[in-house]
Amino acid sequence: MTYDLWYWDGIPGRGEFVRLALEAGGIPYRERAREPGMDEDALVKDMLSDRKHPPFAPPYLVAGKMTLAQTANILLFLGEKHGLAPASVEGRLWVNQLQLTIADMVAEAHDTHHPISSSDYYEDQKEEAARRARDFREARIPKYLGYFERVLAGQDAWLAGGKRWSYADLSLFHLVDGLLYAFPRRMGTQAARFPKVMALHRRVAELPALQAYFSSGRRLPFGEGIFRHYRELDAE
Repeated sequence: MTYDLWYWDGIPGRGEFVRLALEAGGIPYRERAREPGMDEDALVKDMLSDRKHPPFAPPYLVAGKMTLAQTANILLFLGEKHGLAPASVEGRLWVNQLQLTIADMVAEAHDTHHPISSSDYYEDQKEEAARRARDFREARIPKYLGYFERVLAGQDAWLAGGKRWSYADLSLFHLVDGLLYAFPRRMGTQAARFPKVMALHRRVAELPALQAYFSSGRRLPFGEGIFRHYRELDAE
């Protein structure tokens, strides 16, 4: 089966977590909103079309007659269907739990530049963003990365143990990548505190299954979306 992935064109966003799983797993898919002739209206039209289980927002994955939304939910499905998570129920739920924790941090990272309203410009909430970003840098980054460091302390290489990555490892890689882009000064002083997290980041970056994707130009650069770099929001 070839899946249809729908997400906004032009930004990595939450869709990138799904893309990494599809690419690393060698799973056929079409990025529908990025196909020739498509535009933002095409995505909205498809999202609002008559479906048994309509999505609230992208990303969503069309798998035959099923429409699956919410990043963690999509990955839970792909993990079981394509062996991107442990075979046991306990193992699959553990990887899903890790993914949900990553999703929590992703939401907090986004709120550093849009703490009041997602529909207002950053420039309209700069004072509040500065306060939110300071707390995120000083308290939340070490808290979350410290958690993943503890998880990895009990494993040889990957979050769920074993000799093979899971989709949670791919997602943690993208999360760390986003933090390195958005908060380079803070991550410059924090990275040494979390050597296992940073080692996982390097391992995923070197996965043979992802090299074609990374070199293809299809991986969208950071800029807009969740992870944004504002010099005034970063500090050591």
